[in-house]
Amino acid sequence: MQIETNSLQKETKAHGNYSFPVLVSYESLRKYEAGSFMWHWHPEIELTLITKGKMKYKINNEEFVLKEGDAIFCNAGLMHSGSMIENQNCDYIPVTFDPKVIYGFENSIIYTKYVKPVIQDFYFPYIIFDGSEDWHEEVITVIKELIKTSESQDEEKELEIIICLQQFWKLIFAHRKNIPQPALESNVDFERLRSIITYIELNYENKITLDDISSKINLCKEECCRLFKRSMNTSIFDYIIQFRIEKSAKLLKETDKSVTEIAQTVGFNDANHFAKLFKREKGLSPREFRGK
Repeated sequence: MQIETNSLQKETKAHGNYSFPVLVSYESLRKYEAGSFMWHWHPEIELTLITKGKMKYKINNEEFVLKEGDAIFCNAGLMHSGSMIENQNCDYIPVTFDPKVIYGFENSIIYTKYVKPVIQDFYFPYIIFDGSEDWHEEVITVIKELIKTSESQDEEKELEIIICLQQFWKLIFAHRKNIPQPALESNVDFERLRSIITYIELNYENKITLDDISSKINLCKEECCRLFKRSMNTSIFDYIIQFRIEKSAKLLKETDKSVTEIAQTVGFNDANHFAKLFKREKGLSPREFRGK
């Protein structure tokens, strides 16, 4: 067994569904080939609780050991992998969720004030909860309560899960500025990267060229591409495609617009090309996704 990914190393497994994008699963490294799960990424956030044994966990260029009772927060869109230590098994429970379950809708005050500053903070890729700080115990308690709630048959289960996630978010938001964090090579790189992503967010409906982006951040095209790839583990144009596909998925579920109209709305001139890329990213055609 191994994690299935597309050509961009994005995990293809669904993490919950569109109406409730939260997945709690029970995993063991012994289930995977060679006792490790391969490098992959996904746009959702992942919390992982180690329930037995130890794991060598990697995020981007960082590597550390997680032991029984530890947990880790892996921010959205980051490459990560895990492997056995000395061929010993490790059991763990990943909780994967789309941050929209916390903020509700784009541009809400919860999104702009509390969620966006975290998921777009490139100085904030992860947090390890290992008991080294007093507040870690509270975080672990919330994660365990979330897992317990996911197993229940309570009628209000989904609501209780969201409450747990919001409690978790409140804790990391309150403490994040006091956590030592890996940094980019310079503050200039950080500002350039943020400018690129902001430009894409504001202009994704239109044609975007590398010339547009490089002139926006006053950097040559080659270095612009290297900076983005180094920091985001994907190319600028693959990121644009993924961003447009996520916008189109929302329109497919929430509007009656045709597939062709939606393709044009999110910046694709060719509906057939859009459909092909959508299936590559989501594993379903736009019409199949809408009807699911």
